[in-house]
Amino acid sequence: MISRHATRCLLDGLRDTPVLSLQGARQTGKSTLVRALAEQGHSARYLTLDAAAARAAAIGDPEGFVAGLDRPVVIDEAQRAPALALAIKTAVDADRSPGQFLLTGSASVLSLPKLAESLAGRMEVHTLWPFSQGELCGVQETFIDRMFRVKFLTPDTERTLVGRICRGGYPEVQTRRNVARRRAWFDSYLNAILQRDVRDLANVERLSEMPRLLALVASRAGQLVNYADLARMLAIPQTTLKRYLALMEAMFLVRLLPAWFSNLGKRLTKAPKLLLSDTGLLAHLLEVDTNRLRRDRTLLGHVLENFVAMELVKQLGWSERRCRLFHFRTEAGAEVDLVLEDRAGRLVGVEVKCAASLQKRDFRGLEALADIAGSRFVRGIVLYTGAAVVPFGGKLHALPVSQLWV
Repeated sequence: MISRHATRCLLDGLRDTPVLSLQGARQTGKSTLVRALAEQGHSARYLTLDAAAARAAAIGDPEGFVAGLDRPVVIDEAQRAPALALAIKTAVDADRSPGQFLLTGSASVLSLPKLAESLAGRMEVHTLWPFSQGELCGVQETFIDRMFRVKFLTPDTERTLVGRICRGGYPEVQTRRNVARRRAWFDSYLNAILQRDVRDLANVERLSEMPRLLALVASRAGQLVNYADLARMLAIPQTTLKRYLALMEAMFLVRLLPAWFSNLGKRLTKAPKLLLSDTGLLAHLLEVDTNRLRRDRTLLGHVLENFVAMELVKQLGWSERRCRLFHFRTEAGAEVDLVLEDRAGRLVGVEVKCAASLQKRDFRGLEALADIAGSRFVRGIVLYTGAAVVPFGGKLHALPVSQLWV
């Protein structure tokens, strides 16, 4: 079993928090991880609400169901019985011992108001994404922490990098070396998600539009969201489009990356960027393979930016430095693909370039961000497909993309 970096965070939480929730898309390995925790690091009973009998008991008599559980307990797919939240709250209020309940779900806690509201102050939430590149390599990534400190290290070839992008991080895909078999898995995964989870989470009146929307989102990955344009292309109202996108975000299929802005009197564009949660899924939706990506440099650039963004999203879950991730764009057109901001307001800008060599003009967006941020600006990084670590003066550096997972 490939070690997950979330394990340490979960074990730490179970030592001092009554309820932990592990959320994430289907097939990211949540059940495998919590089963391993239940059997090893955190001795607990394991139940899944995918089992009809357990689900019926939890829905029919949530208070009795919870009262009858030996604790600690793992409840897999807890979102399938939303009324459990109030019963768990009652149990936890009577006994605040840590580590009593470890819940998993394939929908965001924020999209399940009963769960979020009932367990506020009693529950810690963690997200499990598809494998990070460090998890696949067996190393603990420290890129975010290093960017706010000092050092840099080793490279990866472009051929290897594109292979990583097209495989993505879903555990099941890693075992399928045949491209056709990976495509078959993605097809069945999307069918299952759209037919089951969408119906479970919401009453969607035009379910047939969801695959088209997901394919359209894939074609816009890494770009600013234009709700009017997307709604026009799908011939649906903007209100419906926004609802569908929120639903896809709740299922961890897409992620909206907010814009960074300061209060220094500068007018910045505040539209979010669209990201697909996994580049293997993105390549599948775009119907491209490694050969096509290596030929089409423009397309590779968009996919590479999405890849880097999601690797940083994953690392935010275990980095010592607590940061938020944004993009940056001024109305004058200066932009930086990704901005990390820590709790002290210090910034690291990250540009992504699909190029083996760089020029000074590739740092213009970072220089604009540095001008606006002033002393808050720690460092500007351009991640590129070359092999050398190159200083570009001041606080600016060029790094190989593989610095993300060394």
